[in-house]
Amino acid sequence: MFSVNQKIMSFLVVFALLLLATPVSSLPGGVGGDQSAAGGPKDVAKDGCTCHGTAPSNSVTALIDDVPFAYMPGETYTMRLEVIGGPEKGSGNTGGFAMLTDAGILGAAEGYENLVQNYEDNSLTLTHTEDGAMVDDRAWLITWTAPEQSTGKVTFWISLNSVNGADGNLGDMWNRLTFHIPEGSEDTPENIINSIRTIFSGDGNVEPPAAEEGHIELHDMGASFRAHWLGLLGFGAVILVIIFSGFMLRYGFSHSYTGRTNLLRLRYKHMRRGDQ
Repeated sequence: MFSVNQKIMSFLVVFALLLLATPVSSLPGGVGGDQSAAGGPKDVAKDGCTCHGTAPSNSVTALIDDVPFAYMPGETYTMRLEVIGGPEKGSGNTGGFAMLTDAGILGAAEGYENLVQNYEDNSLTLTHTEDGAMVDDRAWLITWTAPEQSTGKVTFWISLNSVNGADGNLGDMWNRLTFHIPEGSEDTPENIINSIRTIFSGDGNVEPPAAEEGHIELHDMGASFRAHWLGLLGFGAVILVIIFSGFMLRYGFSHSYTGRTNLLRLRYKHMRRGDQ
């Protein structure tokens, strides 16, 4: 038979175990690292934001833009994280992310210092702040400073979630992506070093941003400024060639037929008079 004190003690132990087994709740102030002690994943950036759903959703597009094809050691790159799709935005939180790399230094881009932070001051990780969880466009600008020479390929893991800002996590969605950036060198072609790409996971239903004030910038149309002017110069050159050719035909080659032209005029004059 258990005494009253033993029963109370057993109840408290069971209650504590139930609390530990409860899945981790959302963390609007940022998240990362190992959350298994609170019922979450071993690594949020790699395993996903399981507090917002047990599995990733392909209806949510996790995207990172301006990723270099190859990095130069010590160079700092600015990239854009974005999550597209998911629930309708509420009046509170809209989304968040957890990012991890195995080399280099992650940080917030200029103007985003209050929206992005290193998780637990670890420069290999990055996540949102409380203000960053409420951004209207569900997008964040981040920086990555490449590691020293001979580091080799660098791997990145990112999980992004899209939330409705309501109490609880019902209706929230997330997705993740993994990619690599190889190391460049002096022998790497310049077009590779200077080229950037967009990497995403999801159903690919990504719409381009609408043009502002009813116009589209030239570089957004797929033509560089230099190519545009070269095209105009080429068009002008064709017009000049046509005009020059017309003058040559009129005042150059026609002199060879001056005599024949006068004879034709004389014959035409006689035919009009009726003289044969």
